[in-house]
Amino acid sequence: MKMYEMYLSQIQKYPLLDADKEKEIATQIASGDKNAVKRLVNSNLRLVVSIANKFRKTYKVSTMDLIQEGNLGLMAAAEKFSRTYNTRFSTYAYPWILQYMLRFIHNKTSMIAIPQRKEEVLRRLSNMQDEYTQATGREATTAELAYSLGISEDELKEALDCLYTCTSLDCECSDESSATIGDLIPDFTYDPERAFFMEIAKSNIKELVANLSEKERIVLAGRYNFEGKVHAPTLRELGTSLGVSAETIRQTEIKALKKIRKAVDENKLELYTA
Repeated sequence: MKMYEMYLSQIQKYPLLDADKEKEIATQIASGDKNAVKRLVNSNLRLVVSIANKFRKTYKVSTMDLIQEGNLGLMAAAEKFSRTYNTRFSTYAYPWILQYMLRFIHNKTSMIAIPQRKEEVLRRLSNMQDEYTQATGREATTAELAYSLGISEDELKEALDCLYTCTSLDCECSDESSATIGDLIPDFTYDPERAFFMEIAKSNIKELVANLSEKERIVLAGRYNFEGKVHAPTLRELGTSLGVSAETIRQTEIKALKKIRKAVDENKLELYTA
């Protein structure tokens, strides 16, 4: 029997809960009962499978891996669920499960990783642009899109900066020339001037990072993969290792970068980025 079929067989033993039972369990969760969280999660494992099945044919990702990510979203929802929400748990948990699955799919299928928040904005933006064009017959302005998305124009522009297209290096530049994009990329293998400025930049960056707090240094090292690991830690993974939330890690990163920018401006440092 395949692992997927075995998993389906195993989760069938957990009974579904009615609305009154969910409220009772939510009360127990609020009092800190971990067993109540587990019970709520187990009774909704079939919901995760149902959502995962919607992606099976669209994306070439492992269904069991997708289910595992969805289960993480389910657990996050269970820990935050309250009887005061006046809704069924499945309705509350659905967007949590979907968010974790979409993040997993994006990380597996995207050629260039971008922050989850910005990726979510771009996904919503794509749908909204099409709807706006169909409704008005013209393209929406940046201000109109930002208002519709409920974010600032600056946040929208930051997300738009993350848009990218991928082109093969073997693609010809024009019909009139056989030159490819790869032919136009300069070779810096033997460039002493560039190497010199890069060393200055590295030295400046090391000095800037050294002036940060230990926690800020750890966060930046992880977020920008200073050690060149195959798998750079996520916000959640960094938060777990430091014993804080993913949001705390994000805020620490922002704070550290602001300190670096301020130091660069005050000291008029040159950070060679060519």
